[in-house]
Amino acid sequence: MNTAEKWHGTTIVLLRKGGETIVAGDGQVSLGNTVLKSKAKKVRKIDSRGVIAGFAGSTADALTLFERLEAKLEKHAGNLQRAAVELAKDWRSDKFLRRLEALMAVADKNHSFIISGTGDVLEPEDGIIGIGSGGNYALAAAKVLIETDMKAEEIARKALKVASDICVFTNNNVTMEKI
Repeated sequence: MNTAEKWHGTTIVLLRKGGETIVAGDGQVSLGNTVLKSKAKKVRKIDSRGVIAGFAGSTADALTLFERLEAKLEKHAGNLQRAAVELAKDWRSDKFLRRLEALMAVADKNHSFIISGTGDVLEPEDGIIGIGSGGNYALAAAKVLIETDMKAEEIARKALKVASDICVFTNNNVTMEKI
């Protein structure tokens, strides 16, 4: 692989409306300017804890972090806020984990967070998160659409459609989970 080529892709949007929490992601995985996969699943659900998560970045790294999040949720009896903080602390300080390149958007019925490898655990004021290469486009669209009569699922789909129309590393193959 040419060292100038980088893995690109992923747009994740997370939002809350009408008692529903939605995490949706596109399906494109790119290496440089080549699409390698169009139907990747970048959104996961932890049914036993009522948590949904979307990840941007290296797939293997993101899956490792998802497994770690699941373990933290088990350890802290499903307390997402505590699990997110503990995961971020481990991610920042552990020699193995700190090399992982990913970003996570996670939510339960009460909280939404962005978790990063720099130790950040951020809760948006408006309950809307956009991460990944097209994250800012999806975030902007969701912020406008949240004020309409559209349902949460429709907003998430439309926000990803907007991102896919603008960002070359985002497609319109949507995977969605809701709680």
